[in-house]
Amino acid sequence: MLPESLKKNETGTVGLPIRIVVLSIVGFIGFCAILSAISEAPKPPEPMYAVSNISTFSLNSGGTESNFSLQISVLDREKRGVAEANVIAWSPDRKKAYSGITDSNGKVVIRISNPELPPGKEEGYISIKVMRSGYTDFSEEYFVKIKRS
Repeated sequence: MLPESLKKNETGTVGLPIRIVVLSIVGFIGFCAILSAISEAPKPPEPMYAVSNISTFSLNSGGTESNFSLQISVLDREKRGVAEANVIAWSPDRKKAYSGITDSNGKVVIRISNPELPPGKEEGYISIKVMRSGYTDFSEEYFVKIKRS
């Protein structure tokens, strides 16, 4: 039962249905605007990683030149090659840098010439960094082990 005051005074209910319709339409338009903003948001960068054809390389102890080719594959999370990725490799003493760009299959060959170990060390590591727009940069400080034989 309605209180007597509402039966006599209908001013609060006049126009109520149209107000509900208008507010529902405004709410629906706001909801659509939020959904379209979410769908047009930029995608977060995808992860990638790199693998090499070797894990360890032995330097000649006789003082001769030690050159080798490092074959690197850059892959995404579904193990597909990442094309046009910039790969930078540093020698164990961090005095030389080598670089290359991956092909359409995500592979690059970097020629390492005379890598030097840090002073007083018998082993060191080649470190790499891989960069490509749309992907998270990949860095590995201990990518390939270099040791003196």
